[in-house]
Amino acid sequence: MSQYQNDVKQIAELRSTKAGTWNAINPDSAARMKAQNRFKTGLDIAKYTAAIMRKDMQDYDADSSQYTQSLGCWHGFIGQQKMLSVKKHQGTTDKSYLYLSGWMVAALRSEFGPLPDQSMHEKTSVAALIEELYTFLRQADARELGDLFRQLDDAKQQGQDTTAIQQAIDNYETHVVPIIADIDAGFGNEEATYLLAKKLIEAGACCIQIENQVSDAKQCGHQDGKVTVPHEDFLAKINAVRYAFLELGVDDGVIVARTDSLGAGLTQKIPVSQKPGDLAAQYNAFLDTSEVKSIDELVDGDSVLKQNGKLVKPVRLPNGLYKFQDNTGFDRVVLDCITSLQNGADLLWIETEKPHVGQIGDMVRAIRNEIPNAKLVYNNSPSFNWTLNFRQQIFDIWSEAGKDLSQYNRDELMSVKYDDTDLALEADEKIRTFQADAAREAGIFHHLITLPTYHTAALSTDNLAKGYFGDQGMLAYVKGVQRKEIRQGLACVKHQAMAGSNMGDDHKEYFSGEQALKASGEDNTMNQFDAA
Repeated sequence: MSQYQNDVKQIAELRSTKAGTWNAINPDSAARMKAQNRFKTGLDIAKYTAAIMRKDMQDYDADSSQYTQSLGCWHGFIGQQKMLSVKKHQGTTDKSYLYLSGWMVAALRSEFGPLPDQSMHEKTSVAALIEELYTFLRQADARELGDLFRQLDDAKQQGQDTTAIQQAIDNYETHVVPIIADIDAGFGNEEATYLLAKKLIEAGACCIQIENQVSDAKQCGHQDGKVTVPHEDFLAKINAVRYAFLELGVDDGVIVARTDSLGAGLTQKIPVSQKPGDLAAQYNAFLDTSEVKSIDELVDGDSVLKQNGKLVKPVRLPNGLYKFQDNTGFDRVVLDCITSLQNGADLLWIETEKPHVGQIGDMVRAIRNEIPNAKLVYNNSPSFNWTLNFRQQIFDIWSEAGKDLSQYNRDELMSVKYDDTDLALEADEKIRTFQADAAREAGIFHHLITLPTYHTAALSTDNLAKGYFGDQGMLAYVKGVQRKEIRQGLACVKHQAMAGSNMGDDHKEYFSGEQALKASGEDNTMNQFDAA
């Protein structure tokens, strides 16, 4: 017996104990409402999706082609439409997640208006977006199940076989999928990180991504001026997130440790080493220093360290920040990653300056010398110029192979004049296979794009506005939007139903019976799309 059928039975038994006072309650209707609201709390979602991520990680360890993917979504409706599309086109939501980007929260969800990605937005807006995303995903479930229940009723009324419809209801696959939630650098000290992590988990997040930048000097990973914290400070925040998961009963919650060390040349403070070779000593070994041979070389305010038996002065900038040695980013990334995995993190995130499988793979192989099953979450970032990057990569490969490149100018490969050339076509094929290649060769378990729906919203709005306010008028909308929605089978072409009008009608009928005033009658203009 399915859960739905079992609920019908249990509610009928409960009604029978109420001495007739519940006779207006239809057990089947109540069971349908329970089926349409499977997840009662955010913690229910976090526990359910954490188990999914853990299984997916095991699947990837066994077969690197089983990598996972997500797109960043800045509104519940965007996340809902994304998962409806995935399920429609792929037939399943398996291996598909949502990503919550701190960049997009700052740019699109702050009460201050658009802000840079510097942890300036309200921390509460992160948890609010998680809750909103899951509200819309749960509504997608309720809407689809409502359609199935109506099909079931119609088939019964017409005396048709209902077996297939009943199986679709009993085996329904939810749109609720894991969210990887960006907590930036924790929005404060480790206690602030713990408190915010709890809010994210209570909203439904099973996976929290935290980075090793200084919280009050946070920068976007693809901008300059990044400042990292010592290992001990970062590990304290990883611990804070783990305690939050454990306190709330999400024992298999997932932590992604992000390092910005590849592009960060600064640190805010010098940690205190307790014994030779400890984490603080390893961190300080990367500092840019000069040997001090006489106290007369020092001026008021200078800092000095004893390293390897010598007195050294670290390079300190006018803003008080300390500088790392040039060309140490690779080694600092590897140490960051190994240390994080050895101290409670589950997955890694390495911010790189370009999408290059070889570069990423070199770092992962160095990490896997210590942690054999190390896995990455990787940002397929819109901050990269993918076209130019990959055309230049192919140019360089061909150059090393001695191919004739006389028709190409490496610095101008973005030009449209190259679009149909062999070089451009090979670059596009490398872009197409980038995720599979990087999953196989560079340990990437999860591929995400942080800001795709930010860019698609801008592009589609530009196209519509250009025609609508130009010489196309209504044809710009009809041809460019509505006709495509109809022919591509987008559910939101019936926007009233997508917003819940059909579910509302169902509920009115449950509550009021034949006297219910419903919206889906003959005069509902949404009926025009039934014959489309």
